Amino acid sequence: MSLELLSADITRLEVDAVVNAANTNLLAGGGVCGAIFRAAGRQELQAACDKLAPIQTGEAVITPGFNLPAKFIIHTAGPIWYGGQRGEENLLRACYTNSLRLAAEHDLKSVAFPLISSGIYGYPPPAALAVAVKAIKDFLSEQDIAVTLTVLDKKLLSEALANFT
Repeated sequence: MSLELLSADITRLEVDAVVNAANTNLLAGGGVCGAIFRAAGRQELQAACDKLAPIQTGEAVITPGFNLPAKFIIHTAGPIWYGGQRGEENLLRACYTNSLRLAAEHDLKSVAFPLISSGIYGYPPPAALAVAVKAIKDFLSEQDIAVTLTVLDKKLLSEALANFT
């Protein structure tokens, strides 16, 4: 279907699923993860996550969206950046691919992603964006899902949109 890049609050998007940049224990965290937990309803979401935790880096699991406009939340654990020498790129790619596979398995038509691992996990945002766009485009060449990638860094978003094809 399509890939759209935009700057938006992922917790307000009306899509079938939003993706949570989770930790492997699926605990409420900071950044996007904390915002999703707060908007969805911290206690309900944590109870649902507790039944699925722990997950491995690159894996994805799904819960209801609870109080979000999105029907579901796909949780994926991104890699911590160690300089790119510990398989971070493959793990990050797996986050996007496994999340999209899970969406397809649940017959979801629209998914919104944050820029996974580019916050406290330290993945350089331009490199994270390149991995995300490639992984999503590769998946979309064989599947029919509308994907939104939210990029909060306005300069990075502008640069990406200028080069987006």
